[in-house]
Amino acid sequence: MGKKRENVWLAVAGLVVSEDGEWLVVKKKYGGLKGKWSFPAGFVEGNETIDEAVIREVKEETGIDCVVQGIVGVRSGVLHEKISDNMIIFLLKPLNAKIIIQEEELMDVKYVHPNLLKNDETVSVIIKQIIDKGYSTVQQLQDGLNPGKQFGYTSYKLFL
Repeated sequence: MGKKRENVWLAVAGLVVSEDGEWLVVKKKYGGLKGKWSFPAGFVEGNETIDEAVIREVKEETGIDCVVQGIVGVRSGVLHEKISDNMIIFLLKPLNAKIIIQEEELMDVKYVHPNLLKNDETVSVIIKQIIDKGYSTVQQLQDGLNPGKQFGYTSYKLFL
């Protein structure tokens, strides 16, 4: 995995909140979050923006189509003193309710109220921190911008 992404990784995660305030959580079958509840997440591909990546990842893992509401946070760390591991956490609104679990990667997917997740020992640090700190400040998508043809962007977005 390190060679494919070199030494800088960019990932996205989706905090999908239902109309009744429940959060969409997944339980992974592999990696550091194996057996823990976390948000649907994955790596950004070379042909997509971060908002496109989070919509794709949530759909692939859970079958839920979403609309981006904004960015609630950023996680950044260094693995083994050589890999910059970064994740942008989005607030998303679901467009459908039927969950379709990606069985290759996930043990379970469900909507859970954050109060029930708060004291669960199998919940990721990111979820616990968002429950404790909240997400009152959301950086919203500014689309349709063009910084100039000289850059060659085929897509350009800001979150402010």
